[in-house]
Amino acid sequence: MGAITLQFVGNRSFGSTLIQWFDHGTYSHVDTVLADGSLLGARDDKIGDVPAGVQIRPATYVAGYATKIVVLPCSGEVEKAYYDFVRAQIGKPYDSLAIAAFAIGRDWMNPDAWFCSEMVVAGMVDSKYLVHKPSAPCNKLAPDDALLICSMFVDV
Repeated sequence: MGAITLQFVGNRSFGSTLIQWFDHGTYSHVDTVLADGSLLGARDDKIGDVPAGVQIRPATYVAGYATKIVVLPCSGEVEKAYYDFVRAQIGKPYDSLAIAAFAIGRDWMNPDAWFCSEMVVAGMVDSKYLVHKPSAPCNKLAPDDALLICSMFVDV
């Protein structure tokens, strides 16, 4: 048996507050938790020596944030496929158009650049954790949307 572990976070910074307001939720970011506890995700800011974009960051970078850990049980095959997918995204840029997507249309599964929750859900689709690609909302997939998807499988 395997699992996909995600960490949802929120804080009171200007950018986080905007995401939470537009998304009508508590969380403004989601990372994939790796086996060693480090966090893999897409961010628009440099954290310490780690550049913006899809990167692995230390677990301590979210100190002081409101956090929620979600563990999604799955087969070992799905777990491997999910983690292979997200690791293959390392080095890709942050999708700076994603914030504008809250108001305008765009394809949230564009593999050239990622917003944190888009990459997580794309990994869930690619690994077959999700049998069907979410179709609504078609222009954005924000952190609390990803949390809602997770709530269909586990208590969050």
